[in-house]
Amino acid sequence: MTLAKYSLGIGDRFGAEGEAQLRALQQAEALGVEVVPVWNKSNREHSIIGTVPSDTRREADEAVRRCGWRRPYFVDADHISRTTVDRFLDSSNFFTIDVADAIGTPADAASTSAFLNAMRPFKGSLAVPGVKAPFEVTDALLAAVAGKYLHAVEEAGRVYRYIAERKKGAEFVAEVSVDEADSPQTPGELFFILAALARERIPLQTIAPKFTGSFLKGVDYVGDREKFTGEFEDDLAVIAHAVERFGLPADLKLSVHSGSDKFSLYPIIHRAIKRANAGLHLKTAGTTWLEEVIGLAASGGDGLHAAQEVYARSFERYDELCKPYLSVISIDRRKLPSPAAVGRWSADEFLGALRHDQSCQQFNPHFRQLVHVGYKVAAEMGGRFTDLLGACREAIETNVTMNIFDRHIRPLFLGSEAGVGSTRTPSASQNA
Repeated sequence: MTLAKYSLGIGDRFGAEGEAQLRALQQAEALGVEVVPVWNKSNREHSIIGTVPSDTRREADEAVRRCGWRRPYFVDADHISRTTVDRFLDSSNFFTIDVADAIGTPADAASTSAFLNAMRPFKGSLAVPGVKAPFEVTDALLAAVAGKYLHAVEEAGRVYRYIAERKKGAEFVAEVSVDEADSPQTPGELFFILAALARERIPLQTIAPKFTGSFLKGVDYVGDREKFTGEFEDDLAVIAHAVERFGLPADLKLSVHSGSDKFSLYPIIHRAIKRANAGLHLKTAGTTWLEEVIGLAASGGDGLHAAQEVYARSFERYDELCKPYLSVISIDRRKLPSPAAVGRWSADEFLGALRHDQSCQQFNPHFRQLVHVGYKVAAEMGGRFTDLLGACREAIETNVTMNIFDRHIRPLFLGSEAGVGSTRTPSASQNA
């Protein structure tokens, strides 16, 4: 199955925002740019919220029908492994194969020897078109890549073949994620990881490497943007060269994980993919759960009280809620407001702290990250919370659509030539 040049992962924890999300992509379509949706939801999120993969498929199909979407769309089995994939097989046509647990485990001696022998012709100075300096390929480099990644790549191959066998000829998109390694892959390492994936005969559509810097949930990039720029551009060149050398699919592209809200990187990425005429998968775009909380708060009354309650209970359960996300959040507990203080906030004060508007003096990234991981609290509120999602529909949908289009699609895929004005940040009174 072929994935379009540009695609967005649009996670939706409570399955209520499919239409609002899709309308943002329709705005891009009206301006001449095709960006296809990939609804994603991990096994962990399903378990916490009490949903199943067929719920995500149902949401996607219904949103497509209601919005009259005529382009492709996908449902992603997000970060699956061999132990979790079965429940996604019937509902998904996109599989993000996560091999994090296998990274660093050595492959067996025979596999390692075969890989090193196959890569021997690349030893020496390897020039890649588009990369300024050639890679120096040594025995030590090849051995390091094999020792750290070969077993993980072989596991990806086993999972891919398992899926293909059980899908019985049905087409699907395969992505391999190596972004949870302990250190970023260099472009040279990525080249040989792609070589190993080609040897596994995985018809790879996207590859998710680990980039330099920190990609935290729901907040901007933390790191050296100049270094990221060089690394990202080199990765694009490496992928193009690997496609040619190893016979990988011609439309193979980079996937940026935890890519939502990396506003300082979007102009860099836009220029790079335009210059290279390359595709991009952003996973995910627009933290829809947070936009739901913003819409609730903006509605005032019971909506604001529910948003305040989610924060208060998340504050009380900080260690429990943060533990699964410690590698992708950075919260200074000293900078979290007390639940009592938040309980006295007006709607606009709550919005100022939560909405990702870095020009706002009230914006608090620590507050935002804690609410981000607090969706379990909302799930435990059950019908009281989901009923409010319906009661506050107008404000929520306004924020969901605006956030995905203005803050994500516009800078990433349209760029300055789109002529769209600066990001709008409606106040509570405008949303009411």
